[in-house]
Amino acid sequence: MTPTAILGAGAIGMALAAHLDSTGHPVTLVGGRPRTSITLTTPTTTSTHPVAHEPVPTGPAELVVVAVKAHQTPELAGALRVLCAEGTTVLVAQNGVEHRERLAPFTGPAAIVPAIAYLNAERTAVDRTSVRSTPGPDLLLPDDDAARAVAGRFAGADLRVATTSDFTTALWTKLLLNVTGNPITALTGRRAEVLRDEHVGAVAEALLTEAVAVGRAEGADLPDDAVAGALAWLRGLADGATSSMLQDREAGSPLENDALTGAVLRAADRHGLPVPTHRTVNALLGVVNRT
Repeated sequence: MTPTAILGAGAIGMALAAHLDSTGHPVTLVGGRPRTSITLTTPTTTSTHPVAHEPVPTGPAELVVVAVKAHQTPELAGALRVLCAEGTTVLVAQNGVEHRERLAPFTGPAAIVPAIAYLNAERTAVDRTSVRSTPGPDLLLPDDDAARAVAGRFAGADLRVATTSDFTTALWTKLLLNVTGNPITALTGRRAEVLRDEHVGAVAEALLTEAVAVGRAEGADLPDDAVAGALAWLRGLADGATSSMLQDREAGSPLENDALTGAVLRAADRHGLPVPTHRTVNALLGVVNRT
């Protein structure tokens, strides 16, 4: 078996690949542009890591890291059927709250480990990624055997990996940030500093208030200060911090609004909850996607 296969060597995928190599786990990039190394820049260090490349997978892997955008997942169907076998673990480093549902049709007997990535990464070249510090863990996983085994692969890396027994709450806690910071930065064309703007703050608060109600209906144990806490986290991002959706808009790539705002809308519809601000934002993001 290939030790580790990376599907989606963008900002997050390259960062995870570099950290895995740093702990002695050889990495193979599958698909995409060929490259022989990855350079990772953090606030304190710059390091270069060798990688292998396969245009298409040649056999199963022990660990498959899926780091493409959520809407690109169906394009991986063929590769996943080759890479996944009994004993394979699939680490899903994607946005949203529907990781397992999204991957299950393609992974056969493999164990699926959903991941919440908090590291703020930006691809600066085809073989380079830059990571900025954020509060809390860099990678949050559920507390089960498969996830703990994945966490063990990162032991010794300069990456804060944690597990939680309440992954539903963790998913929605991260989704609060994503359905606020991503659309606002993408629609305004500005980086994280825009989240400290007084007028933008009112929009952010409305998005968060609606999403908290939906998350609670979905079973997330979100505290009374969830809105204030999410706003503080977003406003505390370092100057220059970007979002994946802003990077996609700048690159002319499709936006990931269906996995983010769309997830809120689908859950709201299940529970009959009003989310007018999210519907407005989703309509605007849809226009961007069609232009």
